[in-house]
Amino acid sequence: MSPEVRRAAEILRAGGLVAFPTETVYGLGADATNPDAMARLYRVKGRPADHPVIVHFASPDDAFSFAREVPAAARTLAKRFWPGPLTLILKRSAKAADFITGGQDSIGLRVPSHPVAHELLAVFGGGVAAPSANRFGRVSPTTAAHVHEDLGEDVDLVLDGGPSKVGIESTIVDLSGDGAVLLRPGMISKTELEGILEMKEESESSPRHPGGLERHYAPRTPARLVPTHVLDQEIHKSKNRVAVLAFSRPDERVATWLRMPREAEGYARRLYAALRELDRAGCELLLVEAPPETPQWSAVNDRLRRACGKA
Repeated sequence: MSPEVRRAAEILRAGGLVAFPTETVYGLGADATNPDAMARLYRVKGRPADHPVIVHFASPDDAFSFAREVPAAARTLAKRFWPGPLTLILKRSAKAADFITGGQDSIGLRVPSHPVAHELLAVFGGGVAAPSANRFGRVSPTTAAHVHEDLGEDVDLVLDGGPSKVGIESTIVDLSGDGAVLLRPGMISKTELEGILEMKEESESSPRHPGGLERHYAPRTPARLVPTHVLDQEIHKSKNRVAVLAFSRPDERVATWLRMPREAEGYARRLYAALRELDRAGCELLLVEAPPETPQWSAVNDRLRRACGKA
């Protein structure tokens, strides 16, 4: 066990906040059973009190102890995808208090695969609530430097595990009702899930969940998602100083242009760092070339639509 991980576990037990790497993004961790620690986490993030958090564990058995009902579908998905970038929403047990569920009768559970996260969770020995380690609604962090940039001294310790391998948040599947519902797309795709069990459509009765707001993952600079065929037109007509995120080669009219990978996994891995870089460019507008509307791009498109919102 590394000294830093031992220290991080001690901080969590004392009610402190620890940012740590997962394969998706960096999380801001607090003891999921400590109301004071959770109140501080919500204050630091600026997170609405009714917005639930995902609780992370070292093993499926530990995770399922926070659920009062574990349907067969949950065990099937856990066996296939845990440890990994999948969150399961189940009916909560008595261990899951209102201050982590947003007052709902359900709880989001995950077993991450990042070795640093696994070691921390195993040493801590319990559930760690860990939304992304940034201010609420902003671009998620995929490096330790991003966490320091966003949270500064508001976090007691940041464990550095290198850049996040996946780069966007976990897939969320709701199993707390009748059937399985995809609430948030991620690198585990709907197609993969449908190969294992029947999926239903999200409804108004679906629980509130992380990443469900219309505007989220957003840079400070207003951003606009534009189709490929109108990108040149948008650049030409803009009276603002623009920065561009695109697949094509840079345009000399644009001061800051970042060229993105043409495959979905590479794009996702680069996305949040790229948005942060463009945010620092001092422009009045970010133009984002829209990726293809195909199943493999659904998670990236979800994040981009929310990042651009109604800007």
